[in-house]
Amino acid sequence: MTKDSDLAALVDRLSGVRVLGVGDLMLDRFVYGAVDRISPEAPVPVLRIDSEESMLGGVGNVVRNLRALHASVCLVAIVGQDEAARGIKALLREDMEIESHLLEDDDRPTTIKTRYISGGQQMLRADSEKDHVVEGSVEDEVMARTLADLDQAEALVLSDYGKGVLTFRVARRLIEAARAGGVPVLVDPKGSDYTRYSGATLVTPNRRELMEATGLATTTDDEVVAAAAALIERAGVEAVLVTRSQDGMTLVRRGMEMAALHLPATAREVYDVSGAGDTVVATVAAALAAGIDLEDGCRLANAAAGIVVGKIGTATASAAELMAALRARDLETGEAKTVTLDSALEHVAAWKQKSLTVGFTNGCFDLLHPGHISLFRQAKAQCDRLIIGLNSDASVRRLKGEARPVQNDTARALVLGSLAAVDLVVVFGDDTPLALIEALRPDILIKGADYTIDAVVGADVVRAYGGRVFLADLEDGHSTSATIARLAGK
Repeated sequence: MTKDSDLAALVDRLSGVRVLGVGDLMLDRFVYGAVDRISPEAPVPVLRIDSEESMLGGVGNVVRNLRALHASVCLVAIVGQDEAARGIKALLREDMEIESHLLEDDDRPTTIKTRYISGGQQMLRADSEKDHVVEGSVEDEVMARTLADLDQAEALVLSDYGKGVLTFRVARRLIEAARAGGVPVLVDPKGSDYTRYSGATLVTPNRRELMEATGLATTTDDEVVAAAAALIERAGVEAVLVTRSQDGMTLVRRGMEMAALHLPATAREVYDVSGAGDTVVATVAAALAAGIDLEDGCRLANAAAGIVVGKIGTATASAAELMAALRARDLETGEAKTVTLDSALEHVAAWKQKSLTVGFTNGCFDLLHPGHISLFRQAKAQCDRLIIGLNSDASVRRLKGEARPVQNDTARALVLGSLAAVDLVVVFGDDTPLALIEALRPDILIKGADYTIDAVVGADVVRAYGGRVFLADLEDGHSTSATIARLAGK
């Protein structure tokens, strides 16, 4: 079984993979407010609206999740000629790296889902839509546009919300073409007849959808496996990944029922399951596009789903969040200290509101020795809170050579996080911590006295906004390189 730390190392491979998304596109609207009285007109709550926001939904949310993982995305979908379509186009323009082909159909208003939320809970969802199947000429346009982009794709996602875009004819033609070209096909399915998805690499029904498609019970692990195996045979697909809410996910592959993979749910708190299925299919698609095996792709997707259900609305899981979550599961005592940059910024803001001074130092910290401990003690004596910038594995290899690091960044972060002097650890992938320093704006920048102040990366930045640089005394006779050399008998 792949360790979580090794899964975290796979996340970088998702960057830049090319995924083609086709299906039902919609506009998700969220209306937030407070409820403090019941209407005198009817026994219903009165929502006093505070704010509203819109985001891409349906296959658009799959695209958002792919972009959060730094994948390259092409989108093919249908919109109406209306205000909602203009809203969707505006959202797509915000990310110029999304290649979108929106086919207009004046007979089909753009689907809108409006959710009313108070106190972090959905009160009501109102849908505006037409779900009749597209006409033959529009089918032809969808297929032609998709086939034109398929040669560049490393994975194809069909996002079927039952709104009529992925007709039997469209689904069959696209799956056949993709598989003929060696492109894996992932389907977020709808309805009870999955034969339209025959030949797909993976379909991702939830527990209720699996029950409706097979007519079989889906309560226990064994029942889910049996129903998934039946669906594989009936529909002619290669594998089924069943999302099971609080029970996690189950992967069943053709002819391998006895080796079904059960993944427990990872969310600590569930606020909103909206769009979690989109996160799952997007993450597995990116993984398969990157050449990662299906089981590890599902493990990545399970971790990503655990992140998004802890957020309000149709949220996404970023590559940084996914790596941090996977590292945290390996960290035990250090898990609360190893954070993403965004989380670190929140901590820093809270500390500075309390007038606490923030210190920063960085390094590879491959094998901790007394010199490192001395550095951390001296650093903590200069500040109230100490942040460690830790070079990622890829960064260490570039700086130290292919034989380094001896320990991966999860193990190194665990050790650092267990030290009382260290308050946060942020893993960074650049060769220098300059971007991290510019973002965090520490009050004090700490390095060893083997540097001069002018040679310390970020010293000019920190001094420019009024911070200072501290050079810690060195402990003679200690270095990681010397330790490794001694272990090698040199």
